Formats: sequence, structure tokens, C-alpha cells
Amino acid sequence: MIFTRRFFILFALGALPLIFAWRLPGVRWALIAYDLILLLLAYIDDRRTANVSQIEIARHMPRRFMIGEENEVRITISHRLPYRFTLTIKDEYPPDLELRGERVLVATPRRSGGADRQATVGYKLYAASRGDYAFGDLIVRRLSPWKLVIKQDRVRAAESVKVYPNINEARRHELSAQRNRQLLMGFRKTRVRGQGREFESLRDYVRGDEMRHISWMATARRGRLITRQYQIERNQSIVVMIDAGRLMTSRIEHLSKLDHAINAALAIGYVATRGGDNIGLLVFNRQVTTYLPPQRGHTQLAEMTEALYNVRAEMIEPSYARAFQYLSQNCKRRSLVVILTDLVDRDASAELLAYTATLLPRHLPLIVTIGDKDLRALVAQEPRQIADVYQQSVAEELLQQREEALARITELGGLALDVPAGQLSIELVNKYLEVKERGLL
Repeated sequence: MIFTRRFFILFALGALPLIFAWRLPGVRWALIAYDLILLLLAYIDDRRTANVSQIEIARHMPRRFMIGEENEVRITISHRLPYRFTLTIKDEYPPDLELRGERVLVATPRRSGGADRQATVGYKLYAASRGDYAFGDLIVRRLSPWKLVIKQDRVRAAESVKVYPNINEARRHELSAQRNRQLLMGFRKTRVRGQGREFESLRDYVRGDEMRHISWMATARRGRLITRQYQIERNQSIVVMIDAGRLMTSRIEHLSKLDHAINAALAIGYVATRGGDNIGLLVFNRQVTTYLPPQRGHTQLAEMTEALYNVRAEMIEPSYARAFQYLSQNCKRRSLVVILTDLVDRDASAELLAYTATLLPRHLPLIVTIGDKDLRALVAQEPRQIADVYQQSVAEELLQQREEALARITELGGLALDVPAGQLSIELVNKYLEVKERGLL
């Protein structure tokens, strides 16, 4: 029981005069009786206040929180009490999640027809990091009818929630990629003909068709030129390798490089799944921490999401040797191997370059790095003092060495991408679609 401001004011009206009227027995006992009666009234007021057991209070929220988005949490109140009252609710939400809304919620259930008296209040939590988070209980306060006391209770509501990578971003990038490249995949089964290597149908020859696509047997049977039509292959394999080492801990645009890499991995996984391809996953630092063999279907995408929601980058150097050796031993089928990592310069990336060569010719490696916008902005701006010139020189040298390292990967026969964090997912999806269109697998 918590006394209200009204109670203390009324109590002071009887207690303060006692200082001056203590020597007057008649007045003294009257004031003491006044305060005792006030305490009795407060006790009765507390007993009249609705007990939390008579009220149903529950927290409702999504089964999965998404990183980088506001996730809504709702508190519902329902009861059958014969009078209206007001509740003040404070939820013990995870402190690592950012509150978007009021910390203290106020609800006044109202009757709607003949139904229970109900009310719903809520707030939003912004998740900046993936992982497991724990909610505590609900602290509920109710003002008594005479407003002399506040009754406080704790409603048991402890539960945990998982913050997952943002699959909504993957869906958005799929739509963007379809519009940009005019490639429809998935349930509509729209095919891009004349590309790829999988036979689709026969049709009459038209000027401009390649001679190597002419079917001479069909031509002989029909007495006119017939050409073979091809579609982009389905059921190909993609393996996404994610570096969870030291360089992936740095943050860009409120997310770590690892978070950007995970979002890109889910984007290509989502598009590959809808396109009928197999998608696999390998996460590594000094050791291989996660491996999902390439498979197709939405179950595989769900397993990827579950495997990635709690991956953390560690302040250790990654071992490309162990990662590539593990992949070679466990993935025999030719695959597009997407390596999401970071490069500093040619010398520091010597191990990566060396082991990329071991994938060829069995696999097609695609090394994807997250471009550093700060370095590019530093090079582009006009220097104002000598120190700026030195900084720009270092930044330009780092960018040049990075480009040389990526060029070396291309010389080895692989593919390379260096894109800003904000464009990583869409550029990776477009590159994957380009690989399929060109029949590189």
C-alpha cells in the first residue's frame, strides 16, 4: 500500500497542529483521533481497491523481433468488475532494447456493449542487435476509489524473445532485383529464355538466334529451321560463407558489418529459395561455428534465419584455411560460394587470396566486401590543413590496395564485389542473378 499525495495533505492537517496544540488535551486528542480515523479510512480504501487477481493483464508481442525495426508490444486489460478504474502499468522490458513510446502506460478499461470491460495500451522497442532478450514482470498500480492510497502488484509475465535478422529487408531486395533485372522467379515460374543452359522448348528460328542453338534433327523433321530455347537453371547450389572475425565488428549506419553481411545472406537466400536453388551457410572465425549443407525450400531459409540470429563477431582473426578446407570436404557439388568478409590490403588478405584459388575450378567464388564510406568521403573532401593531406594520402592508399586485392581475386578466376553497406544486399542479389543469367555455374 502506497499513500497518495492527497492522504499526506489530509494527514498533515491533523499532524502539524499537534506541534502547537500538544499542551491542550482536548485539541490534542481531537487531532490524534482525526489522524487515526484518516488511517482507518485509508485501510478501508485499500481494501475496496480491486485486487489484481480480479483483472486479466497480458503482454502480447511478435513471436520474432526484427533487427533495425520498431517492434510493437501491447498490454491488454480485461475484467468484469462493476465499476471503472484506472491502471498505471510499467513493463520490465529488456534494457538493451531502445524504448519508443511512454515508459509508464495508463489504461482505463471501458464497457463495450455487454462484453467485458477492456483496454489495450502499448509501446515499441527498437532492436539494434540480434540475440536473446528477457522481459521481466508487469508492475501494476491502481488508485483507490477515495484516492487515499495506491495499490501496487507484480504480475508474473517473464518471458524471452529472440531478435532475428531482418527478413523483411530480404523480401524488399528481391522485389527490387526483379524490377531492375526483369527477372521473375518463384511461384509464377516466369522464365528468361535464350539464356542459361537448361533446355526449355523448341521454336521457329528467327534472325539473330545463335547458330549453335539450332536443332538440326528437328529442322530435318519439320523442313524449316528450328532453334532450341533455354531457361535459367534451377536447383543450382549457393553457399554463403560469413566471416565473424575482428574486422566484422566495426559499425556502419547503426549496424555492425556482420549485421549487414547477415542481412545480405538472407536476401540472397530468400531469392534463391524462391528461384528453386539450393542455399547453404557456413559461419567461421578461427573455427567453423555453423554449417548448413545446401538445400532448397522455405524450411532451409527458416533454418538459416535461426542459425544466424545469435551469431556474434569476435575480436579474433578469421582462419580462411580452416573455413575453405571445411567447405571443400563437405560440399562436393559445384556451387557459387559467396564469401562475405572484409579486406584491408593485399598483404593482409594474402591468406584469403591463396585459399580462394583452391576453390577453383570446382566452385565459383564470389568475394563480397563492405565498402568504407568514411574513407571515400575523406578522399573526396577538400583538405584544409596539412594534417588533412596526410590523412587523405593514407585513405587513398588503403582504397588503392583494397582495389588491387579485389582485382587479384578476379585474375584468379573468381568474382569480387566492393559495395557500400546500404547497397550490399541488393548488389549481391543482382550479382547472383547475373551469374545465373550468364550460365557461369
